[in-house]
Amino acid sequence: MILLLLSVLIFNFLAYITNKKLTKNQIVHIWVFTIAFQLIFDIFVDLKYHGYWYITPEVDWEAFPAYTVLIPPVNIMFLNWFPYNQSLFRIVRYIFIWELFLLFYEWLASFPSPWGYFEYGWWNLGISAFVNPILLLILVGYYKWILIIEKE
Repeated sequence: MILLLLSVLIFNFLAYITNKKLTKNQIVHIWVFTIAFQLIFDIFVDLKYHGYWYITPEVDWEAFPAYTVLIPPVNIMFLNWFPYNQSLFRIVRYIFIWELFLLFYEWLASFPSPWGYFEYGWWNLGISAFVNPILLLILVGYYKWILIIEKE
């Protein structure tokens, strides 16, 4: 739980001070999209199939920060620094570096309480290694869609 609270503070602070590209409108879109997408994903993997959970296997208020204010600033940083209009090699390398960060963070989050807050059912780091890049590409696709809509 300590890692969750520290991460919320640090990630939100970093997203705020490092954002040079995303507008307030884009930030709101990414924030709401992230919460909605994460909740839909977690409803199935967490609540229905018990693949993983935050804090306890039940729905609880303690996990609220993990659902609402943890991942959106990370996505904002990811999109802010994304190498748009660069070579495929740079894009793949960027996603790979983020993948390493995400897997390391997930490993830390799975530490026992009071530090960790993430618990595994049948889910594991190998599944995350496969799923994370897909989720990041969905995020980039959504952001590009926002840019198209803003031009209309």
